[in-house]
Amino acid sequence: MIKKVLIANRGEIALRVIRACKELGLKTVAVHSEVDAEALHVRFADEAVCIGPANPRLSYLHVPAIIAAAEITGANAIHPGYGFLSENAEFAETAQKCKLTWIGPPPDAMRAWGDKVTARTNAARFGLPMLPGTGVLQSPEHALSEARRIGFPIILKASGGGGGRGMKIVRDEASLTAAFLTAREEAMAGFKNPDVYLERYVEKPKHIEFQIVADKHGNVVIAGERECSIQRRHQKVLEEAPSPSLSQEARERMIVLLQRAVRETGYYSLGTVEFLMDERGELYFMEMNTRVQVEHPVTEMVMGMDLVAEQILIANGAKMAIEQSKLVARGHAIECRINAEDARTFAPSPGKITEYHPPGGVGIRVDSGVYGGWRVPPNYDSLLAKVIAHAPTRKQAIARMRRALDEFICEGVKVNTELHKRILDAPEFQKGDVSTRFLEQLLGT
Repeated sequence: MIKKVLIANRGEIALRVIRACKELGLKTVAVHSEVDAEALHVRFADEAVCIGPANPRLSYLHVPAIIAAAEITGANAIHPGYGFLSENAEFAETAQKCKLTWIGPPPDAMRAWGDKVTARTNAARFGLPMLPGTGVLQSPEHALSEARRIGFPIILKASGGGGGRGMKIVRDEASLTAAFLTAREEAMAGFKNPDVYLERYVEKPKHIEFQIVADKHGNVVIAGERECSIQRRHQKVLEEAPSPSLSQEARERMIVLLQRAVRETGYYSLGTVEFLMDERGELYFMEMNTRVQVEHPVTEMVMGMDLVAEQILIANGAKMAIEQSKLVARGHAIECRINAEDARTFAPSPGKITEYHPPGGVGIRVDSGVYGGWRVPPNYDSLLAKVIAHAPTRKQAIARMRRALDEFICEGVKVNTELHKRILDAPEFQKGDVSTRFLEQLLGT
């Protein structure tokens, strides 16, 4: 049985896991780099261990140091959060070999769904709709041959990762070879895996993802979907649930397909299956993320559930009490990612936070790992906080979020609250009619 959880992460997600553990009566261990010694997750955990310098490769990505911290503190479980080592099957296996409970999917399932090419094969096997695409490309000549078969434009993608790294849109034959070689280099640098594949590129897609919750006893529920179309360079900026673009018929059809695919591949824990929706409203499988997502709070708000607590209980062998028929979205939720960055140039803005006042009031939730007086380091992602607004209707949720952003005070560093206000005020967003190209069109970039 899990008694003490080491959180192999930092920032708001580490604090989010600590809170879930405390409510379940579990002890917690924070790990931190030297530059994060005064971070909030370190303060709130029961114990904390420094695992190295600021460079993530020498701390948050350094498996021996993390395992040693668990052994030193007597932790008997590891929660990886998101990012860093969260989708690293080798890390999961190492934890299990060291008699630590891995709070996540089994390593084999992580490989089956985490590798983008293998995941496409799985998705096709279970009848999930697919964009025309390929397996791993062996050479520029192979890429050219496949691109001609599928037709331009195409998009190159890294097989072993996501987040925009290794992604290249190619519109003609002349630019394919250079894009192929660059995509392989980026994939290798980002994921230690140079494999890339290609798919037909949809010019103005919507990005819709479904939340998976599955236990070790074969029970699988799909906790609705999220609309994540507002992105910059494949990085999500604002998310909402449920999607204003999806019909109830399409939702129910996808739930049935996903339940079968998850159950028959032996997957358990949390997971998110991501789809593109084309201009005709058709969904196409894109990838699966084998971890908790940054944007999980919007699902929690509309479904009335604690996904992180469920993840921990599932790892402990518990059978889910949730039934698919009882899961009904109540109201609407929107999440704005508040980053320490210049809203005009998107350049990171590290430094000391001189004043910090998060918003509050009815229907507002703030997930954050910062406080007034804390210094934002330049070494990590610029996410400071997630502001989540929940209301009975989408229109009310937009108004509530607008009010919350007006209340948000963070001095000493630049933050992107004004960008979010522009998004909320845009007529296209208010109508719920946006694509992944919306932000670049809004900003004229």
